[in-house]
Amino acid sequence: MSAPAQPQHDSPAEPGSGPLDAERRHLATSRAALRAMREDAEALDIKDVAANWVNAETLRSDVEARIKSLADLAGTPLFFGRLDYLPQAAVFEGTADGEGHAFHIGRRHVHDADGDPMVVDWRAPVSQPFYRASRKDPQDVALRRRFGYSGGELTAYEDERLSDPDEDEKTSRLLQREIERPRVGPMRDIVATIQPEQDEIVRAGVEGSLCVQGAPGTGKTAVGLHRVAYLLYTHRERLSRTGTLVIGPNSSFLHYIEQVLPALGEMSVRQATVDDLVAHVPVRAADSAEAARIKGDARMARVLRRAVRSGVSAPDEPCVVVRGSRRWRVPAYELAEIIEELLARDIRYGAAREALPQRIAHAVLVRMEQAGEAPDDRVQDAVARNAAVKAVVKSCWPAVDPAKLVLRLLSDGDFLAAHADGILTDEEQRSVLWAKPARGVKSAPWSAADAVLVDEAVDLISRTASLGHVVLDEAQDLSPMQYRAVGRRCTTGSVTVLGDIAQGTTPWATPSWEEALRHLGKPGAAVEELTLGFRVPRQVIAYASRLLPQIAPELKEATSVRESPGDFAVRHCPPEGLDAAVVEACREALRREGSVGLIAADARVPVLARALGAAGLPHLEPGTETSAAARLTLVPATLAKGLEYDYVVLDEPSAVVDGEPDIRTGLRRLYVSLTRAVSGLTVLHAAPLPAALTLGGFTPCRT
Repeated sequence: MSAPAQPQHDSPAEPGSGPLDAERRHLATSRAALRAMREDAEALDIKDVAANWVNAETLRSDVEARIKSLADLAGTPLFFGRLDYLPQAAVFEGTADGEGHAFHIGRRHVHDADGDPMVVDWRAPVSQPFYRASRKDPQDVALRRRFGYSGGELTAYEDERLSDPDEDEKTSRLLQREIERPRVGPMRDIVATIQPEQDEIVRAGVEGSLCVQGAPGTGKTAVGLHRVAYLLYTHRERLSRTGTLVIGPNSSFLHYIEQVLPALGEMSVRQATVDDLVAHVPVRAADSAEAARIKGDARMARVLRRAVRSGVSAPDEPCVVVRGSRRWRVPAYELAEIIEELLARDIRYGAAREALPQRIAHAVLVRMEQAGEAPDDRVQDAVARNAAVKAVVKSCWPAVDPAKLVLRLLSDGDFLAAHADGILTDEEQRSVLWAKPARGVKSAPWSAADAVLVDEAVDLISRTASLGHVVLDEAQDLSPMQYRAVGRRCTTGSVTVLGDIAQGTTPWATPSWEEALRHLGKPGAAVEELTLGFRVPRQVIAYASRLLPQIAPELKEATSVRESPGDFAVRHCPPEGLDAAVVEACREALRREGSVGLIAADARVPVLARALGAAGLPHLEPGTETSAAARLTLVPATLAKGLEYDYVVLDEPSAVVDGEPDIRTGLRRLYVSLTRAVSGLTVLHAAPLPAALTLGGFTPCRT
């Protein structure tokens, strides 16, 4: 490894004219400029600007969002880097001053009273070399400067002279320090530490969809969120009109990431879980693993499609429309042809039902014209509303309530068998049927998988609105039917899929990204793989990777750039002393700086909660924000995914594995739990460790 760059002036310097003092003055001036920008926004008088109250409300909302985005966040530096370009930089072609240009790179744009930039948004094209430039490819950058901060105050800087052939390649200590900084509170942005391979994903165009396979600690979630911020910056008008959405695995995860986009100045991005998207019915029951797997199978879409169309039939009698003294007759065979044509067009059930009366009315108008009349569109609309036409539509193409349809499928074995014939086996049909038929939609024992079926039925009847861009995180855990639910929300937009096949912890977890993308309706999306970790210590990721041959043999083993190996221990305890040892390990971790997560099998959580309480150690629940005064979180293994803690105490790995319905899922759950640590991991066990962890005789530390 090359010699590290030495931070310059790593402690406050005496006032003077040195570079650090000049940068501090620029920071103070930039903050004053930001305050002025906010005051200008607050002073805007929009009372008589809009033409109507709707436009006025929209304008008021836009101004409020603008004011909110201009907040100077406490403890967050306005800029974290600086680029000095060479005088001949291609980005400045057309300028004739013969001088280089310097730009401070920050989370948002700040300009002075004359409109000149004080800080340039990290998403601007001129900022890209801050992340991509190197000694081999300096991209016209003479100097790249990184800043060190304590809170919001500038304390140090570090220079790389990328275009100087005499300067050696250096490793940035400030960059390393920022990556390894203790984590307390919600997830923070990584805008100051984005790496070149991450930046390529962040700045990929909005036109195409993208899938990111990321090993633990590679920053895939942060990359996805920064990609949203970048797309909103570069396609603001388009995405503000069509909307953006971030989908996470659970509410705890969404709470953990919810501050990242606001810190980057983006306030309008909606966040939700898949369950939130499909909340058409009240979920009050849980399926067996087998029932959930079958209900999540893509074959259920075919069953639902048959069921939705099952009520369509050909008429037995003609349609006779009376207008004035004349009667117009459309024979039954012609009505049947119209219905068959609408079925063959494969349009939404509801759209076809709305088109049917117009098609019948058109057949009547043809007869009127043949009789010498000259009907217009108003006559056709009137005929379409005729009672005889309505009667044909009601009889031949009845309205369908999606929730009631799914309720009947899950309650009525004969109805299910009629539409699942040749699709589901008899055993599979019995698995998805409710033990007791439900009386009504409100009282039915709906499960999360049932709600997805209702959402599919809703879309079969009426097309789901599409968003401009969707980010789907922890995507490996979705069923094919859940992928379809997400995919119909970005049919005309794009999607960024984030996940790790090795962390798939549901029985229906996707076996490959190619299959997942097909269910999403994005089969041509590019798949990128991130294997270079920035969070998990080397020893920890190496230990966890011993599980990969059994849980995801096709994946590459992740590596870590962290220079410090981290604190790592595996301790065997007698069964009667395990709880006390876990409590003591938590005490040890709390003596260090940063957050602490105690991860345990769900069944062990109540036991450990009592042990912590008896020992006088207060703890938080997942999703509760940590603080300097409350840093210990007790985490059920099923909720650990996507979360991270400086120090992790992992209780009884075999219990984590045994808590899942099969060995592969259990080992994947253990893999997730092992890779939540940023600085240290202590594993405590009384039962033997899973065999996959002991292969090769690897013993990190035993006490």
